[in-house]
Amino acid sequence: MTEGGLLGTLDLPGAEESVARGRAWLRGRLGNDHPALDDVLLLASELLTNAVRHSDSRHGGTVTLVAAAMPGVIHIVVIDDGAANVPHIGGEEEDGEGGRGLFLVDLLARSWGIYDDSAGRAVWFEVKY
Repeated sequence: MTEGGLLGTLDLPGAEESVARGRAWLRGRLGNDHPALDDVLLLASELLTNAVRHSDSRHGGTVTLVAAAMPGVIHIVVIDDGAANVPHIGGEEEDGEGGRGLFLVDLLARSWGIYDDSAGRAVWFEVKY
């Protein structure tokens, strides 16, 4: 079982291959037998994908992945360089792919949120186990 506290921070390039690297890093931090592993990996993948595809980090910037554990909860933060567009939850009726990742986050996470400022954007979620 995961100990409490900060599990670690990983800086990644704002590129597609960072999604797989982030997933592998989280798997190593949580362990293959962690009860929240599947949900954490899925939701972190969605946020990392959004960061490397839609944020200004995709232009040679950095995406930071932060993982922390609290009793019964895993807390994940993905920090990027921000973007002009505002993340939103898309519906099934939309023709495009935009917003479906946050739909999953909203569905599976205990809670989640977005912080924007001049330094960039942080999107976080918590998964209960």
